[in-house]
Amino acid sequence: EVLVVESGGGLVQPGGSLRLSCAASGVTTSMYNMGWFRQAPGKEREFVASFSWTGNTYYSDSVKGRFTVSRDSAKNTMDLQMNRLKPEDTAIYYCGIGESFIAIRSDAEVDYWGKGIRVTVSA
Repeated sequence: EVLVVESGGGLVQPGGSLRLSCAASGVTTSMYNMGWFRQAPGKEREFVASFSWTGNTYYSDSVKGRFTVSRDSAKNTMDLQMNRLKPEDTAIYYCGIGESFIAIRSDAEVDYWGKGIRVTVSA
C-alpha cells in the first residue's frame, strides 16, 4: 500500500517562509514522480510544483521564483521551501505520487495523494 504523508504546515505572516515535507512509502518502483498541489477555499485544486524521477523540476507561474522543490530519492521524501509568502498562498497543500513516465503537472499524472496539510498566510 502506498502511503503519502505531508508535514510542516501552519500559520505564517505575509512575507514569511515555511517548509513543507512529503514522505512516501510503499512505492514499488524507484522511477516515480512527486508533486505539490494546493486547494484554496472555494477554488479547485491547482498544481504548484513537482520533481520528476529524472531530476527535472516544474513550477506554476504563481510560485515561480518564490518556492523551491527538492527531493531526496534515497529517503523517498520531497520538500517545498516557500518564501515570500502571500495571503493568496493560503490553502490546503497536497503531495501526490505519480508512477507514469510523465512528469506531474496536473491531477491526471497523480496516482496517490496525501491527506493534505493546511497553510495559512495571515497577519
